[in-house]
Amino acid sequence: MRPRVMGILNLTPDSFSDGGRIASFEAALQRAGDLVARGADVLDIGGESTRPGAEPVDGIVEISRVIPMIRAVREEFDVPISIDTMKPEVARAAVAAGATMWNDVTALGFASDSLATAAELGCEVVLMHMQGEPGTMQDDPQYEDVVEEVAEFLLDRAEAAVAAGVAIERIWLDPGIGFGKTLAHNLALLANLDRLARLGFPLLVGASRKGFLRKIDDTATEPQDRLGGSLAVALAAAQAGAAMVRVHDVRETLQALMVCEAIHGARADG
Repeated sequence: MRPRVMGILNLTPDSFSDGGRIASFEAALQRAGDLVARGADVLDIGGESTRPGAEPVDGIVEISRVIPMIRAVREEFDVPISIDTMKPEVARAAVAAGATMWNDVTALGFASDSLATAAELGCEVVLMHMQGEPGTMQDDPQYEDVVEEVAEFLLDRAEAAVAAGVAIERIWLDPGIGFGKTLAHNLALLANLDRLARLGFPLLVGASRKGFLRKIDDTATEPQDRLGGSLAVALAAAQAGAAMVRVHDVRETLQALMVCEAIHGARADG
C-alpha cells in the first residue's frame, strides 16, 4: 500500500520554499483546494517557518495565521488537517478549530506542558527529530552515529508521550530530514529508513524541495528546481515502509507512488 501524501500549506512570509507567495487568505484557501484536488490525503497547515535560520514567531501571531484557514478548510473540504506547530497553545486552538493531527518539530519538547497537552487533546501526534533549534540547527550538526541517535531519540520521545497519556496508536515518528543534519547525515537516514520504520510506529518522511538536494545537484538552486530529487526521496521512503510523505508537489508525488505501486503489483502477479 502506498504512503499517504501530506500536502504542505505554509502561511508564513519566510518559509524556505514558498514563503510570501500566498499573498492573501483567498489565495491560501485556493492553494488548499488545489492540494486537495491534486490528491492530498492530509493538509499540513503551518504559521511559523522552521527553515534554517528562521526567527521565532509569537503564539498569538501564529494562531491568527492558522486558525481562520483551518476553519475554512474544514468547511470547504473533506480532508484531515494537521497543525504544524511546536506551541501547545497553537495546537490546542487548531484542534478546537478542526485539526486532527499535531505535527511538532520538537517532538513535544518545546514547552513544559507539550506532552500533557497532546494527551489532553487526544489527536494524532508527529514526533520529529531536530538537533538544536531552527535558528542555529545547521551551523555545525554533529553525530557519532546519526541513525542510532535519531532512533534512540524518537523512541525516547514516544515513550515519554505514552507515559504522559498519549495513546500509542496515535503516535507517528519523523527522522527530521534537514533539521540539524549535514548531507551525509540526511543520506544515512534515508538509506536506513527501513530501520526507523521498524521501530513500531508509522513513519512520516519530509524531504520535499529541501536544501540538501541542491548539494547533490548543484543546478537545483531554487526550491522549485528540486522536484526530481523530492520524488526520488518519496519513492525511497515508500520502499522502506514509510506511512506518509510530506510534500509540496502533491500530484506529481502521488503519480510517482501510484506508478511504482503498479510496477510492484505487476511483478507480484508475474
